[in-house]
Amino acid sequence: MPVQPITELIRFARDNSPFYAELYAGLPDRITDLTELPVVPQTEFWQANTPRDNRLLTGPLNDAVVFKSGGTTGSPKFSCYDREEWREFTTAFGAGLVDAGLRAGHRVADLFYAGDLYASFLFILDSLHRSPVANVRLPIGGAAPLESTVQTLEQFDIEVIAGTPTTLCALADHLMASGRELPHVELLLFGGEGLYQDQQPLLAKVFPNARTSSIGYAAVDAGLLGRAVPGADPRVHRAFTPHTVVEILDDHTGEPITRNGVPGRVVVTDLRRRLMPVLRYPVGDRAEWTDAAAGHFRILGRAEEGVRVGPVSLYTQDVLDLVTAADPQRRVTGVQLVVRRWDGRDGLLLRLACDGNEAGLPELAAAVTDQVLTGRPLYAEAVAAGHVNQLSVQWVRRRELAVNTRSGKLIRVIDERPHS
Repeated sequence: MPVQPITELIRFARDNSPFYAELYAGLPDRITDLTELPVVPQTEFWQANTPRDNRLLTGPLNDAVVFKSGGTTGSPKFSCYDREEWREFTTAFGAGLVDAGLRAGHRVADLFYAGDLYASFLFILDSLHRSPVANVRLPIGGAAPLESTVQTLEQFDIEVIAGTPTTLCALADHLMASGRELPHVELLLFGGEGLYQDQQPLLAKVFPNARTSSIGYAAVDAGLLGRAVPGADPRVHRAFTPHTVVEILDDHTGEPITRNGVPGRVVVTDLRRRLMPVLRYPVGDRAEWTDAAAGHFRILGRAEEGVRVGPVSLYTQDVLDLVTAADPQRRVTGVQLVVRRWDGRDGLLLRLACDGNEAGLPELAAAVTDQVLTGRPLYAEAVAAGHVNQLSVQWVRRRELAVNTRSGKLIRVIDERPHS
């Protein structure tokens, strides 16, 4: 299906989707620019997109694939693609894999997750299948036993491993515990979540000849977002023009940002999807243009990724950066922020994964605590005022960090406070 002119796509959505008809009821009959449209209200969007009595889709589910997004909590969120839309989605993403480093003849292990309507495993497998370069695909999956996975990687001399950073690190931790390396691996393709600095030393220990790259930026609900841009920063991507339009909107005015280096929230419009139209849909991420003219942008993390401990707001990336600064030897291989409540006050526990060698860990814990409190003095002030409990550190092995049971992704923030 060719790219739809914006005016035609909007008209089609208004005529065939009760949700969009209602959302755009007060707008002029002819819309020629996306900025004339409101940003889609996510709550209402998903309330309309139900398995029965659906008010979002533009037609019946006669020839389509259905996936579920939204994690393990809250109401399930279903995303639908007709046969042609899915083929074009995976073909375009497959072309972007070349930018990520895929080369002709590469043997690729797909360690993403499948089942329970989860998309990533099938999405990556189909994208590899439709990539413009020949490749050998091994659909192992993220739930396979680690030892079995390692045996397959060794038997087939796998050169590329694709998976979430959490899966890649779990595999690396397993290899390190048994004193093994996989030197024949050339490329680690990560997706589904960001790869943080605290994870890279662990990967480098067991994949000594591998470089890491984003596999690309996409979401089952939002669709195509960005293809990897070769370079030192794996967070930089290039918009999938002409398939989609990526906008970065000012947090306060809602206006599109056109200058480089100004953070904002990401919204996307897919110019090919018609069964489940995506028009100025908020992705839930923050980004900034690195080269607006070329469509290059840097992903800055989830828009809501942070935690409030008593009166103190902490952003996950800020805490990760402070931990890294306190750990010059790169012994920390994973970080989780755990919020608890005791003695009538909130408190933050930093759950840190290490290499298993206990020597020097008390000193490193003290250095991390000092770095975080120095970098975020409001927390120390809140402790002194009796508003929150002292910051504490807990050492664990990488495999002991909590992950999403459905997707296998590392959970960065865990709120253990009572909800009643």
